[in-house]
Amino acid sequence: MKMAKSVEGYLDGSPWKKELSALREILNRNELVEELKWGTPHYMVDGKIVVGIAGFKQYFGLWFHQGVFLKDESNVLINAQEGTTRALRQWRFQTLDEINSELIHQYVTEANQNQKDGMEIKPEPKKIQWSSELKEALALDGELSDAFETLTPGKQREYAEHIATAKQEKTRLSRLEKCIPMIKSGTGLHDKYKRS
Repeated sequence: MKMAKSVEGYLDGSPWKKELSALREILNRNELVEELKWGTPHYMVDGKIVVGIAGFKQYFGLWFHQGVFLKDESNVLINAQEGTTRALRQWRFQTLDEINSELIHQYVTEANQNQKDGMEIKPEPKKIQWSSELKEALALDGELSDAFETLTPGKQREYAEHIATAKQEKTRLSRLEKCIPMIKSGTGLHDKYKRS
């Protein structure tokens, strides 16, 4: 799938063009700044995302990034990943007729004010899953330990999880052996797959 370079480009490429354009018109009546992020239109205040719009196969909708704080008196919001998603709430539509301009405006106004008031759930940092093999290697090899410490927390986590998730000790040791030169060179486990 080709990534849109503008909001118009995103809308033009969507089978929900008319519906998303209607949502966009409502959102642009608020004091939010429109910006394309992760290939979809988002609406922000003070550099923080308040709401986004997107279309999928079966539905199109609004994504309130801190929607957990909305009163939702009309009971229109859902948590698409119960137990995983803490703050984000979705409002899904399947037809243009379902769009209630006034109600959407109320929700967006409340979400905007909540963001200005600093109501926000921040993501919890992920804990590193350590294997005894990696811990031992870091304790015995000062050069490896120093190199590991210079990696970003994300790269450290990638290596630690890659090694720890192997079920057999033999596989964990094999993975560790392959990772040591990469760690010492400051390379991330998945760097070769990332865009430059």
